Amino acid sequence: MKLLNDLEKEQKNELYEILIGAALLLLAWIAPITGAVRAVVFIALYIFAAREVLFGMVKEAKEGEFFTEETLMSAATVGALILGEFPEAVAVMLLYRLGEWFADLAVDKSRESISALAELRPDKARVIRDGQEISVPAESVQVGEIIVLLPGERVPLDAEIISGATTVDTSSLTGESLPRDRKAGDEIFSSCVNLTGRVEARVIAPRADSAVTRILNMTKEAAERKSRSENFIRRFAKVYTPAVFAFAVLVAVIPSLVTGEWATWVHRALVFLTVSCPCALVVSVPLTFFCGIGAASRKGVLIKGSAELEKLSQAQVCAFDKTGTLTTGGFSVSRISPVGVSENELVRLAAAAERFSNHPVARAVAGLSNECADSSLVEERPGMGVVAQVEGKRVLAGSLRLLRSEGVEVPSAESSVLVAADGKFIGSIQVADDIKPSAKEAVSELKRMGINKTVMLSGDRQEAAEAVARAAGLDQVHAQLLPEGKVEKLREISKEGRTLYTGDGINDAPVLAEAFVGAAMGGLGSDAAIETADMVIMDDDLKRLPCALSIARRTVRIAKENIVISLAVKFLILALGLFVTIPMYLAVIGDVGMLLVATLNALRALKS
Repeated sequence: MKLLNDLEKEQKNELYEILIGAALLLLAWIAPITGAVRAVVFIALYIFAAREVLFGMVKEAKEGEFFTEETLMSAATVGALILGEFPEAVAVMLLYRLGEWFADLAVDKSRESISALAELRPDKARVIRDGQEISVPAESVQVGEIIVLLPGERVPLDAEIISGATTVDTSSLTGESLPRDRKAGDEIFSSCVNLTGRVEARVIAPRADSAVTRILNMTKEAAERKSRSENFIRRFAKVYTPAVFAFAVLVAVIPSLVTGEWATWVHRALVFLTVSCPCALVVSVPLTFFCGIGAASRKGVLIKGSAELEKLSQAQVCAFDKTGTLTTGGFSVSRISPVGVSENELVRLAAAAERFSNHPVARAVAGLSNECADSSLVEERPGMGVVAQVEGKRVLAGSLRLLRSEGVEVPSAESSVLVAADGKFIGSIQVADDIKPSAKEAVSELKRMGINKTVMLSGDRQEAAEAVARAAGLDQVHAQLLPEGKVEKLREISKEGRTLYTGDGINDAPVLAEAFVGAAMGGLGSDAAIETADMVIMDDDLKRLPCALSIARRTVRIAKENIVISLAVKFLILALGLFVTIPMYLAVIGDVGMLLVATLNALRALKS
């Protein structure tokens, strides 16, 4: 009953027709009718059972598609009627329709995980206009406007929190089961649920460009992008179907001319037509890939098409960008080395000077001290650092170039931030990228799955890149690379195997395009990287990468299983049918039965 309740009206009507046809077939089969009456009854039943298939055949013929599975089934069953095998003709058509019904049901099921996202987008947003909170259609809210989110509400648009703090359930978008804490300055995405606090947030993207809308659009595009396996099946069917008709004619005519047993050989030709229908392959292979894409999307990974999913399954080498990919994109202080002053004095002066800069490294240093020293900005020198007046002292905080330009002698230049006061070097502060907690686990899992090599391609300093690579467990590091240098290095690495490259910045777009498979970070990633990549990790969690690889490999394995099993069973029955007269129900098992088996097997790809 639950299945019936979940069906749409058209699906219910189709199922009722099939069941009614089966009941009428059973009654006609056991009824004591013979001769012309029996023929009329079964022909009427056949028209009732086959009309949709016959109409479909005529429609496709008008469009120039003469050799389709509908044509095969129609020719086989009409031939059975001519031979007087009325019950078999009706039974074959009903079973064929039942198989198609199950296949359509499976496709609908595979779409549920994706189409349900559309329902996760709230239609209304609570926006502040003229000092008042009003409810308006979400699509009418402009970028920069302030929306209000109450506990229990679903986020209508991508936004950045400007006041308040809360906990957010991101499971609908990323697949992450644990809620995440969010505060002022953090981004929240459409379709997530605000769990605890009231927050105000500034809209950063229109509804049409929101995270959940991107998922929907990319998934629709994915259905149109065919993998090599899918294209093979479609090309195979176009050649295979007319070849089957030609061979069936030969089976019916040539032996009959020799033996004179027309009824026997025409029957065998009809069995041949019935079992030869390629619908199990045509339906199950695209369905398998669509299910795989749906499974990945539920885990927070958008794969742009079945071709990209198939390529992902073949990855042998994994290469990574550093900042924003293996690291969080933020910085923290790892070492403080005062020279001639106390650690507290070094930190106090450096933090007071760096508070004037918006550079991520400067913000990390500025956050070291809560003491508000009397300071003023003298000059910020891009790419070098800042010069500030702090409590009457001229303080320099920045690179070796900055200090040398001011005539300051520096004994060592290994640290990120060098500090001088009144022309004298007073110490250094080492600032390092914060490696993502999931990076080491993800790299380890990729190696366990058989990835041959893991490599970092970074534009950062050699020592900084090596430190992150060691922490993540990578095999190889290439640092201080410009974007074109990354592309050249990737080409070298690709000689060792098909390469999966993961990056996030606009400078990664050329490398993502060059890679056999490109994966972009959807949270921190630039629009250029996301557009170029074959797949997008929506929450920037690297653990999604081995998960997606596992789903891709499993999906391709299931598609191959369907191809091999379907062809093996068909060829077995075809070979048998050439030498022995077998009933048409065995042909139905070979065709519709394999359609059901392949469809059910394809649904396994939904599991991640």
